[in-house]
Amino acid sequence: MPRYMSLIRIDENTAPAGGPGPEVMERMGKLLDEITKAGVMLDTAGLAPTAQGARVHWDGRQLSVTDGPFTETKEVVGGYAIMQCKDMAEAQEWASRFLRTHGEGWNITCELREIDGG
Repeated sequence: MPRYMSLIRIDENTAPAGGPGPEVMERMGKLLDEITKAGVMLDTAGLAPTAQGARVHWDGRQLSVTDGPFTETKEVVGGYAIMQCKDMAEAQEWASRFLRTHGEGWNITCELREIDGG
């Protein structure tokens, strides 16, 4: 059965201060419990803000490291999930349900990619 990586993209500049509130976390927890019991969820986590990150870049000749935050970037990866689904349609359904748990005030995108060889 194929595996899919879900990359949750957020705009750190417009996301609600303090991240998801208790209501969002409760809805998210219920959905994550459901998706885990369904045998779909393999791994998931949120990511720390870009202020705590770094980017390592190779241009073909030299390496450079840029410490966060990455102010020039509109969207950043805020979390991920690895799911095992029967097909892309099922992965899209779970991702859609996850995005809807956030409610109003959030502008988030989920990029779904099949894991090569999955």
